Amino acid sequence: MTTSLKIAPGRFDLAVVADIVEPGSRVLDVGCGDGLLLQMLERQKQVDGRGVELSQRGVNDCVAKGLSVIQGDADTDLSDYPEDGFDYVILSQTLQATQRPRVVLDNMLRIGRRAIVSFPNFGHWRVRAELLLRGRMPKTPNLDFAWYDTPNIHLCTIRDFVELADEIGAHIERGVALDRAGAPIRWKAPWPVMNLFGAQAIFLLERGRETRRDARP
Repeated sequence: MTTSLKIAPGRFDLAVVADIVEPGSRVLDVGCGDGLLLQMLERQKQVDGRGVELSQRGVNDCVAKGLSVIQGDADTDLSDYPEDGFDYVILSQTLQATQRPRVVLDNMLRIGRRAIVSFPNFGHWRVRAELLLRGRMPKTPNLDFAWYDTPNIHLCTIRDFVELADEIGAHIERGVALDRAGAPIRWKAPWPVMNLFGAQAIFLLERGRETRRDARP
Protein backbone atom coordinates (compact mmCIF):
# COMPACT_ATOMS: atom_id res chain seq x y z
CA MET A 1 0.00 0.00 0.00
CA THR A 2 1.33 3.44 -0.94
CA THR A 3 1.15 6.31 1.49
CA SER A 4 -0.56 9.56 0.51
CA LEU A 5 1.67 12.46 -0.47
CA LYS A 6 1.33 15.93 0.98
CA ILE A 7 0.72 18.49 -1.76
CA ALA A 8 1.67 22.13 -1.22
CA PRO A 9 -1.21 24.63 -0.95
CA GLY A 10 -2.39 25.83 -4.34
CA ARG A 11 -0.67 23.07 -6.31
CA PHE A 12 -3.92 21.68 -7.69
CA ASP A 13 -2.21 21.34 -11.06
CA LEU A 14 -0.20 18.32 -9.90
CA ALA A 15 -3.23 16.04 -9.75
CA VAL A 16 -4.31 17.13 -13.23
CA VAL A 17 -0.84 16.52 -14.65
CA ALA A 18 -0.66 13.09 -13.01
CA ASP A 19 -4.03 12.22 -14.51
CA ILE A 20 -2.85 13.13 -18.02
CA VAL A 21 0.28 10.93 -18.02
CA GLU A 22 -0.24 7.39 -19.31
CA PRO A 23 0.97 4.51 -17.11
CA GLY A 24 4.45 3.20 -17.84
CA SER A 25 5.51 6.30 -19.79
CA ARG A 26 9.00 7.74 -20.03
CA VAL A 27 8.82 11.10 -18.26
CA LEU A 28 11.20 14.02 -17.86
CA ASP A 29 10.14 16.54 -15.20
CA VAL A 30 11.91 19.85 -15.82
CA GLY A 31 12.21 22.09 -12.78
CA CYS A 32 11.01 19.24 -10.61
CA GLY A 33 11.57 21.03 -7.29
CA ASP A 34 11.46 18.61 -4.36
CA GLY A 35 10.32 15.77 -6.64
CA LEU A 36 6.71 15.51 -5.43
CA LEU A 37 5.24 15.16 -8.93
CA LEU A 38 7.81 12.56 -9.97
CA GLN A 39 7.10 10.65 -6.79
CA MET A 40 3.35 10.75 -7.53
CA LEU A 41 3.90 9.52 -11.09
CA GLU A 42 6.20 6.69 -10.06
CA ARG A 43 3.79 5.47 -7.38
CA GLN A 44 0.52 5.98 -9.25
CA LYS A 45 1.52 5.47 -12.88
CA GLN A 46 4.71 3.40 -12.63
CA VAL A 47 6.52 5.75 -15.00
CA ASP A 48 10.19 5.65 -15.90
CA GLY A 49 10.85 9.10 -14.44
CA ARG A 50 13.79 11.47 -14.68
CA GLY A 51 14.13 15.01 -13.36
CA VAL A 52 16.10 18.20 -13.91
CA GLU A 53 16.25 20.78 -11.11
CA LEU A 54 18.22 24.02 -10.85
CA SER A 55 18.56 24.24 -7.06
CA GLN A 56 20.94 21.98 -5.18
CA ARG A 57 18.48 21.78 -2.32
CA GLY A 58 15.80 20.48 -4.68
CA VAL A 59 18.18 17.89 -6.11
CA ASN A 60 19.10 16.74 -2.62
CA ASP A 61 15.42 16.41 -1.67
CA CYS A 62 14.76 14.34 -4.79
CA VAL A 63 17.73 12.05 -4.28
CA ALA A 64 16.63 11.52 -0.68
CA LYS A 65 13.32 10.25 -2.07
CA GLY A 66 15.16 7.81 -4.33
CA LEU A 67 14.41 9.75 -7.52
CA SER A 68 16.67 10.00 -10.56
CA VAL A 69 17.28 13.76 -10.71
CA ILE A 70 20.24 15.81 -11.87
CA GLN A 71 21.07 19.47 -11.45
CA GLY A 72 20.44 21.49 -14.60
CA ASP A 73 19.00 24.64 -16.13
CA ALA A 74 15.95 24.44 -18.40
CA ASP A 75 17.17 27.44 -20.39
CA THR A 76 20.52 25.94 -21.36
CA ASP A 77 20.64 22.19 -20.70
CA LEU A 78 17.60 20.83 -22.54
CA SER A 79 19.43 21.32 -25.83
CA ASP A 80 21.76 18.46 -24.82
CA TYR A 81 18.95 15.90 -24.76
CA PRO A 82 18.34 13.76 -27.89
CA GLU A 83 15.12 13.91 -29.89
CA ASP A 84 12.19 11.71 -28.87
CA GLY A 85 13.86 10.53 -25.68
CA PHE A 86 10.66 10.75 -23.62
CA ASP A 87 6.92 10.28 -23.96
CA TYR A 88 6.20 13.34 -21.82
CA VAL A 89 8.29 16.34 -20.87
CA ILE A 90 6.70 18.24 -17.98
CA LEU A 91 7.21 21.84 -16.89
CA SER A 92 5.00 22.59 -13.87
CA GLN A 93 4.79 26.15 -12.55
CA THR A 94 8.24 26.91 -13.97
CA LEU A 95 7.69 28.44 -17.43
CA GLN A 96 7.34 31.96 -16.02
CA ALA A 97 10.72 31.65 -14.28
CA THR A 98 12.69 30.75 -17.42
CA GLN A 99 14.82 33.20 -19.36
CA ARG A 100 13.68 31.98 -22.80
CA PRO A 101 10.22 30.40 -22.61
CA ARG A 102 9.92 29.86 -26.35
CA VAL A 103 13.25 28.03 -26.60
CA VAL A 104 12.34 25.91 -23.58
CA LEU A 105 8.99 24.91 -25.15
CA ASP A 106 10.65 24.16 -28.48
CA ASN A 107 13.16 21.89 -26.78
CA MET A 108 10.46 20.15 -24.77
CA LEU A 109 8.59 19.28 -27.96
CA ARG A 110 11.83 18.17 -29.61
CA ILE A 111 12.87 15.72 -26.90
CA GLY A 112 9.38 14.54 -25.95
CA ARG A 113 6.40 13.21 -27.89
CA ARG A 114 4.19 15.45 -25.78
CA ALA A 115 4.75 18.37 -23.42
CA ILE A 116 2.71 19.22 -20.33
CA VAL A 117 2.95 22.79 -19.07
CA SER A 118 1.25 24.40 -16.07
CA PHE A 119 1.55 28.04 -15.05
CA PRO A 120 -0.18 30.76 -13.00
CA ASN A 121 -2.52 32.86 -15.15
CA PHE A 122 -1.72 36.56 -15.04
CA GLY A 123 -5.01 37.24 -16.84
CA HIS A 124 -7.18 36.13 -13.88
CA TRP A 125 -9.82 38.71 -12.91
CA ARG A 126 -8.32 39.24 -9.45
CA VAL A 127 -4.97 40.13 -11.00
CA ARG A 128 -6.67 42.55 -13.38
CA ALA A 129 -8.66 44.10 -10.53
CA GLU A 130 -5.55 44.57 -8.40
CA LEU A 131 -3.83 46.43 -11.21
CA LEU A 132 -6.91 48.45 -12.15
CA LEU A 133 -8.16 49.43 -8.71
CA ARG A 134 -4.98 49.60 -6.65
CA GLY A 135 -2.40 50.20 -9.35
CA ARG A 136 -0.03 47.68 -7.78
CA MET A 137 1.54 44.42 -8.85
CA PRO A 138 -0.76 41.71 -7.49
CA LYS A 139 -0.04 39.02 -4.93
CA THR A 140 -2.22 35.91 -5.13
CA PRO A 141 -1.92 32.31 -3.84
CA ASN A 142 -0.35 31.39 -7.19
CA LEU A 143 1.74 34.56 -7.46
CA ASP A 144 2.71 35.09 -3.85
CA PHE A 145 5.96 37.03 -4.22
CA ALA A 146 6.46 40.77 -3.92
CA TRP A 147 7.40 42.36 -7.24
CA TYR A 148 10.97 43.03 -6.03
CA ASP A 149 11.54 39.50 -4.76
CA THR A 150 9.93 37.30 -7.40
CA PRO A 151 11.62 34.57 -9.45
CA ASN A 152 8.92 35.06 -12.09
CA ILE A 153 10.37 37.04 -14.96
CA HIS A 154 8.04 36.13 -17.83
CA LEU A 155 4.51 36.16 -16.49
CA CYS A 156 1.87 35.34 -19.07
CA THR A 157 -1.86 34.88 -19.52
CA ILE A 158 -3.66 31.87 -20.93
CA ARG A 159 -4.23 33.82 -24.12
CA ASP A 160 -0.50 34.58 -24.37
CA PHE A 161 0.35 30.90 -24.01
CA VAL A 162 -2.19 29.80 -26.63
CA GLU A 163 -0.70 32.30 -29.08
CA LEU A 164 2.84 31.08 -28.32
CA ALA A 165 1.81 27.46 -28.90
CA ASP A 166 0.38 28.47 -32.26
CA GLU A 167 3.51 30.45 -33.08
CA ILE A 168 5.82 27.47 -32.57
CA GLY A 169 3.46 25.12 -34.45
CA ALA A 170 2.40 23.07 -31.42
CA HIS A 171 -0.99 21.38 -31.30
CA ILE A 172 -2.98 21.90 -28.10
CA GLU A 173 -4.36 18.47 -27.35
CA ARG A 174 -5.92 19.53 -24.09
CA GLY A 175 -6.21 22.70 -22.02
CA VAL A 176 -7.58 23.01 -18.49
CA ALA A 177 -8.01 26.12 -16.36
CA LEU A 178 -8.50 25.81 -12.61
CA ASP A 179 -10.17 28.35 -10.35
CA ARG A 180 -8.70 29.44 -7.01
CA ALA A 181 -10.20 26.40 -5.28
CA GLY A 182 -8.70 24.01 -7.81
CA ALA A 183 -11.96 23.24 -9.62
CA PRO A 184 -11.77 23.09 -13.42
CA ILE A 185 -13.50 25.80 -15.43
CA ARG A 186 -16.36 24.41 -17.49
CA TRP A 187 -15.02 21.91 -20.02
CA LYS A 188 -14.38 23.43 -23.45
CA ALA A 189 -15.14 26.95 -22.25
CA PRO A 190 -13.84 29.59 -24.71
CA TRP A 191 -10.28 30.77 -24.13
CA PRO A 192 -11.47 34.28 -23.03
CA VAL A 193 -13.55 32.67 -20.26
CA MET A 194 -10.63 30.50 -19.11
CA ASN A 195 -8.35 33.53 -19.25
CA LEU A 196 -10.68 35.57 -17.03
CA PHE A 197 -11.59 33.00 -14.39
CA GLY A 198 -8.65 30.55 -14.40
CA ALA A 199 -6.15 31.06 -11.58
CA GLN A 200 -3.79 28.55 -13.20
CA ALA A 201 -3.72 26.52 -16.38
CA ILE A 202 -2.45 23.16 -17.58
CA PHE A 203 -1.83 22.39 -21.25
CA LEU A 204 -1.01 19.16 -23.03
CA LEU A 205 0.90 19.95 -26.21
CA GLU A 206 1.77 17.73 -29.12
CA ARG A 207 4.41 18.44 -31.69
CA GLY A 208 2.88 19.83 -34.87
CA ARG A 209 4.20 19.29 -38.34
CA GLU A 210 5.64 22.80 -38.39
CA THR A 211 7.29 22.64 -34.97
CA ARG A 212 10.99 23.29 -35.26
CA ARG A 213 13.03 20.12 -34.89
CA ASP A 214 16.13 21.89 -33.64
CA ALA A 215 15.61 24.39 -30.82
CA ARG A 216 19.25 24.81 -29.96
CA PRO A 217 20.30 28.46 -29.46
